[in-house]
Amino acid sequence: KTIVPTTFPDMFRFNSAVMGFANRAWMEEVLKSFDVMVVNASNPQRLQEECDVLSLLLAKHKGDIKLSEFKAVMLASLRAVVPKSWDSEHEVAWTWLWEHIERLLQDNLGLPSGHQRALSKLIEGLEESEMAGIRREIYTQFFVV
Repeated sequence: KTIVPTTFPDMFRFNSAVMGFANRAWMEEVLKSFDVMVVNASNPQRLQEECDVLSLLLAKHKGDIKLSEFKAVMLASLRAVVPKSWDSEHEVAWTWLWEHIERLLQDNLGLPSGHQRALSKLIEGLEESEMAGIRREIYTQFFVV
């Protein structure tokens, strides 16, 4: 007997499997961040921060990341979770939100690995005394009261 999911995350996972995207591990990263991005949709700076963090998490995943696949599963899941109240206005609003989030993510996708290589090269070229100074400065700034 199949139990039909009733929450968005559960419905998303169900639809992801049905639509053939169950092997897209990166989608789970986006799903974990999705709620906080929606909650902060009216706060552009916070939404940008959330997208920046998510782009760092997505950089760890190998292979293609097609954000349009998340959109398809997201819309199907939202339609299924709220079928009685879903209408074209909901479709337009959620599509707009996702396309905005997608633009913010696209701006940073692929950049973290390049930054990591440059930072690694910089750190490898530092003397131990320089590294000690950097650690002290970070510690001081981090624990400023």
